[in-house]
Amino acid sequence: MTTLAVTGHMDLTDETVPLVRAALRDLLAKYSDDLTGVSCIAAGADSLFAEEVTATGGRLVAVIPSEDYRATKVKPGHAAVFDHLVETAGEVVTLPHTTANRAAYEAANAELLRRADRLVAVWDGTPPSGKGGGTADTVGQARQAGLAVDVVWPAGAVRRGR
Repeated sequence: MTTLAVTGHMDLTDETVPLVRAALRDLLAKYSDDLTGVSCIAAGADSLFAEEVTATGGRLVAVIPSEDYRATKVKPGHAAVFDHLVETAGEVVTLPHTTANRAAYEAANAELLRRADRLVAVWDGTPPSGKGGGTADTVGQARQAGLAVDVVWPAGAVRRGR
């Protein structure tokens, strides 16, 4: 069994989504025999990864950063996808944080890395923002822990506002 965790950008453009989805599908095909995917199922890369894991027949583990995450952080446009992925997940882990904040996100990233054999990073390579808990921070932590990282950023991929 291979357990892949995901980190990635939330602000993918509409044109980038199918590019990333195809790249994830290609990557996950290597592991489809016995795959577990671990994701926080946030909008963007996390949910695309989770959808592709389940589409390949893999088992999904959803890591929810805090008790209030669904109510306070999941925007209406993402709610149906989020709820579907929670229902589809073979395991849902809600971390013992009351509020979705930096500490909750950092704990969620630590949980992803703890469970993973490899990290999939939907990442444009930009350095950490200094806020903590972002994609670049998670990639750095994975590499520091000796975890292999597969970076997915297909040609033509763009983030909103960049």
